Amino acid sequence: MSTAREQPIFSTRAHVFQIDPATKRNWIPAGKHALTVSYFYDATRNVYRIISIGGAKAIINSTVTPNMTFTKTSQKFGQWADSRANTVYGLGFASEQHLTQFAEKFQEVKEAARLAREKSQDGGELTSPALGLAAHQVPPSPLVSANGPGDEKLFRSQSADVPGPAERERLKKMLSEGSVGEVQWEAEFFALQDSNNKLAGALREANAAAAQWRQQLEAQRAEAERLRQRVAELEAQAATEQPSASEKEGSQALEQLEALVQTKDQEIQTLKNQTGGPREAVDATEREETQQKVQDLETRNAELEHQLRATERSLEEARAERERARAEVGRAAQLLDVRLFELSELREGLARLAEGTP
Repeated sequence: MSTAREQPIFSTRAHVFQIDPATKRNWIPAGKHALTVSYFYDATRNVYRIISIGGAKAIINSTVTPNMTFTKTSQKFGQWADSRANTVYGLGFASEQHLTQFAEKFQEVKEAARLAREKSQDGGELTSPALGLAAHQVPPSPLVSANGPGDEKLFRSQSADVPGPAERERLKKMLSEGSVGEVQWEAEFFALQDSNNKLAGALREANAAAAQWRQQLEAQRAEAERLRQRVAELEAQAATEQPSASEKEGSQALEQLEALVQTKDQEIQTLKNQTGGPREAVDATEREETQQKVQDLETRNAELEHQLRATERSLEEARAERERARAEVGRAAQLLDVRLFELSELREGLARLAEGTP
């Protein structure tokens, strides 16, 4: 790009796309970030170009002609076809206002290019009526930037007195060196602005994460306190139950019942032996009474056996309940350890976040 005779007249930021040369339907992005897109005016040839530089190469280098048309395809996207470059360029803007300003400037430049062509065909003076830039011997004055809305920059020229020949040469040299430098400075400015926005977003995310961690920390503290109280209650309950004394009493009652059952079994066996021997000396009444006693003893024995089984079941249930209480205490203690470990990790994370936050 020959910037020695060109100067930017309008600049904005947009995501640049080119049509896929194979399919002629899909868009190919020129990069991941928005680029600076500028209108340049060549006072020597009286032509206008749209230029966008990405890195060390020109992504867009399109000469505006009267037969070009800029089309708005959506609220933030527009495109135009360049027959000389044999491609279609697309621009995605941050807002509809940016798109409208670029489209209006495109129409102005297109009209200026048409008038310039007509005057060149008529042999008249080469001027740019639409933008008010004349291509006579008076060199353009230095550029002054004016910040517009959003990411845009508008450029305007200031009027100055006509300097001498030596001063004109010096101004031309400064302008040729400043045009390239200004585009680079502008690209660096927007890159720094993007970086600043990313850092601000990261800081907001870090603050939100810190607030969330604080809430989790408070919840974990409350949960740990509840678990401590639960463990204390379970320990107190286990201490008041005195499982050893209960088991001892249950064992003694079981032994007594077993001894009683054995005694009753011996009595039953003795009575059976008595009823089974010679009965010549015993009358029928005594036999019936003896049989009734045997039946009563068998009934009592069955009741004692039933009571023995019930006592055994109660003892087993007491043992199982004690084991469940012990297991619950162990689980509560493990859960308390896990919560305390999570609390320590959250405290360390908050400390690292506080140290890393400027």
